[in-house]
This record gives sequence, C-alpha cells and structure tokens, in this order.
Amino acid sequence: MRVVLRVSGRNARFQQWEALLRNRTKRQRSRTFLVQGVRPIAMAIEHGWQIQELLYDTSVALSGWARELLETVRAEKIAVSRDLMHELGGKADTVPELLAVVALPEDDLCRIPAGPSMLTVVFDRPTSPGNIGTLVRSADAFGASGVIITGHAADAYDPKAVRASTGSLFALPVVRVPTRQTVLSWVVDVRAGGIGVSVVGTDELGTLDVADYDFRQPTLILIGNETTGLSSGWREACDQLVRIPMFGAASSLNAAAAATVVLYESARQRAAAARR
Repeated sequence: MRVVLRVSGRNARFQQWEALLRNRTKRQRSRTFLVQGVRPIAMAIEHGWQIQELLYDTSVALSGWARELLETVRAEKIAVSRDLMHELGGKADTVPELLAVVALPEDDLCRIPAGPSMLTVVFDRPTSPGNIGTLVRSADAFGASGVIITGHAADAYDPKAVRASTGSLFALPVVRVPTRQTVLSWVVDVRAGGIGVSVVGTDELGTLDVADYDFRQPTLILIGNETTGLSSGWREACDQLVRIPMFGAASSLNAAAAATVVLYESARQRAAAARR
C-alpha cells in the first residue's frame, strides 16, 4: 500500500472532509460525502460505490478488515492523526480506524427498477435526516426497489441519514428529485412501458385499512412530511389513500414508523402469495 498523503493538522484537506459532514452544499459541489462506520463502508464497497479516499488512523494497529480494504480498494489512501480521525468519526467515545470519501450517484429515476414486482417509496419533504435513514433501512429490509425523496427536504447523504440507514443506503437506489411533477412524469413513462403501477398514499383519513389494500401489484407508496403529511397535490395524484388503524392514546405515528408498517404489510402479502 502506497500512502500519498499524511494529515496531522487542521489543514485545507481536513477542512474539506469536515465540510462534507456539515455542509450539504459542499457535498453537492464536490459530488462526494464522508462515510463513517464499519458496516456502511463495507456495504458501499460491496455494492460497487466509487470510493475516492480511504482515511485511516496512524496510531493503532489496524484490524484485518481495515488492512484488507487498504490493500484491495482502489482509492487514495491517506494517513490521518488520531485526534483528527476522532473529530471526523462522529462519536465522542470511540475513534474510527477507517473513514471513506465516497462519490455521490446521479439523482436519476432510471436507477430505480420498474417492473411487475416494483415497490417504491416516495418520502415527500422530510425534515429529519434520521427519518430518511430509518425509512431507507426499512425499505431495504422489506424488499422495496427504491426510495425517492421529493421537494425541499433533508439530505439523504447527511451523516445522520447514512448512520440511521446502517448501510442500506448503499443497497438500494435512493433518488432525490425537486418536484412531485418529476415523479408523476416518471410514473406516466412506467405505465406507458406496460407496468400498471398504482400510487398509494398513507393518511389518517384514508378510506381503506392498509391490510385491505392489495400490495402484490406494482406500487408506489407515498409518505408525507413529518408535520403536515401529504400535500394536496400528492393526495390528488393518489389512486388510493390507506390508513393504519391505531388503538392507543397516540395521535399519530412517526413518518418512518408509518412507512415501516406499510412496507411490512406489503412484504407480508407478497410472501404469502409466493407460498401459494
């Protein structure tokens, strides 16, 4: 392994990495983001994401996992002092042995596979990076084909979102689009290609319980903003509004939790159909 750079002070290179953690605009301009954690880094590599830089702690004996990545992954290897790795690592009590700078993929809806089994989630105007990451994790766990983030929203590549996804961000397409119309135009194209995708919104005033909807068909699931729910435009675009029955004192579910319930029901129905 050839080290081409060593960083031990808060120089311009360190400030670039720090900006990737804190500044969405910097991530967009550089088309990169900083990935923390063993599983997220491993998932990024496993799923073929472009690793541009690998940063490693110069003061410790690295694990076999870290040494293997430094030897085999094609990326710039940079030796970084322990104090600086601690600052970039995101945890007060531990120092990461490895961090990765990863290239952002294109926000292109063509990345999401459209077919007879498609199950795609649209999260409209989410304000919490943690909710985005949690929703992506659930989408991955229950077999969704992709996640679309619409409107003025938190960033799917914010470190909080990446951590909350526990690596699932790298396992399925997550695409950010500016407007509802962009998604609906894509739906028109998918339908024109012979895939009868149904647009289903989740809402407490939905006319059908979630368990009574047939999720075995190609489906686009809409999850609204954490505070205001679905916009009027999205409501009008829905083929069906479904509700999650609630029996306790809670007035509502967290948006990511609601998405998880719907995704589980979708997976349950599809698994039951496959067993027949």
